[in-house]
Amino acid sequence: QLDPENTGFIGVETFASLVHSHELPLDPAKLDMLVALAQGNDEGQVCYQELVDLISSKRSSSFKRAIANGQRALPRDVLLDETGLGFYKRFVRYVAYEILPCEMDRRWYFYQHRTCPPPVFMAAVTLTQIIVFLCYGARLNKWVLQTYHPEYMKSPLVYHPGHRARAWRFLTYMFMHVGLEQLGFNALLQLMIGVPLEMVHGILRISFLYLAGVLAGSLTVSITDMRAPLVGGSGGVYALCSAHLANVVMNWAGMRCPYKLLRMVLALVCMSSEVGRAVWLRFSPPLPASGPQPSFMAHLAGAIVGISMGLTILRSYEESLQDQCGWWVLLLSYGTFLLFAVFWNIFAYDLLGAQIPPPP
Repeated sequence: QLDPENTGFIGVETFASLVHSHELPLDPAKLDMLVALAQGNDEGQVCYQELVDLISSKRSSSFKRAIANGQRALPRDVLLDETGLGFYKRFVRYVAYEILPCEMDRRWYFYQHRTCPPPVFMAAVTLTQIIVFLCYGARLNKWVLQTYHPEYMKSPLVYHPGHRARAWRFLTYMFMHVGLEQLGFNALLQLMIGVPLEMVHGILRISFLYLAGVLAGSLTVSITDMRAPLVGGSGGVYALCSAHLANVVMNWAGMRCPYKLLRMVLALVCMSSEVGRAVWLRFSPPLPASGPQPSFMAHLAGAIVGISMGLTILRSYEESLQDQCGWWVLLLSYGTFLLFAVFWNIFAYDLLGAQIPPPP
C-alpha cells in the first residue's frame, strides 16, 4: 500500500510515522542508523532491503559509506559519552576503541555485539600451550631452555627437518616452546591482542590469520634454515600483532586508544627483543647442545603474513572479503607460496644434498 509502484523505497517521514503509530519494537540505535542512511541518499527514502539488512544485523560497504556521508549526524556520536554501563559493556566499549578506527564502526560493533559465540579460539590455543608446557616441564623437571633436553625434541609435536614427511608437525609445533620466557611472551600477546581481535572480527578470520602465520613460519624455516627445528607459536602471534600494529598506523588519526604512541613503541621494542633473543639462541646458544637450536625465521614470516593478509582482514570489518579483489590476490600469493614450499620440501633437500641433523 505504501509502495504501489514496487520500487522498494518509501519516504522517511512515512516510515517514521509508521514506527510511531504502530509502536514497532525496533532497536533505537538501529532506527537512528536507518534514518541517517535514508537522509544520506538523494531522495531521502528508506530502502526495504536496507531495513532488512539492518534488522538482521547485516551491512555492506555502501551502507557504511552512506552513513558516513549522510546529511544527519547520529546522536551520541562518541561511545565514551555512554553512561550507566555495566562492567561487560564497558569492556566491549574498550575493545571497540582498541581495535576499530572509525566511530561508526565502534557504535555498530557496540550495539551488535553478542556474547555468543565467545572468543574461544585464542583462549583455547593459549590454554593448550600452557598445559603442554606444564606437562613437559613436570616430566623433564626443566622449565627454562627446554629444547636443550634431548627428550623434549623427541616430541611428536616439534617440527624437525628430518621429520618433514609428518605433515602435522608444520602446525603442531605451535604448542611447544623453548622455555617459560617464550611461552609467557606469546601467551600474553595472544590474550591481550588476539582475544580482542577475535571479539571484533570473529573466530573464522582470526583463526585463519593465526594459523596462516603458523604454517608460513614452519614452511619458511624449511626453506631458509633447512637444518633447524622449530617450536613456539611466534608465527601466529607475530601475524596477529603485525596486522594490528599496521592497522593502527594506517588509521592513526582515527584510533582513540590512550597512549597509542607509547604503546606502539613498547610493542615494537618487545617484539624486536624477542626476535633478537631467538637469533641469539639460534647462533650463540648459552649451553652446549646436541644439534641446531630452533630457528627464528617463523617470527619474520608471521610478521609478513600479518602486514599483508592480516591488514586486509582487519580493514574489512563486517564486509565480505570475497568481494574484494585485493583479498583474492593475497590468497593466490599465499597459495603459490604454500605450493612452492611443498615441492621444496619434497625435492630440494635431496637435490641440494642438505646435511640435516639426524632426527631425535
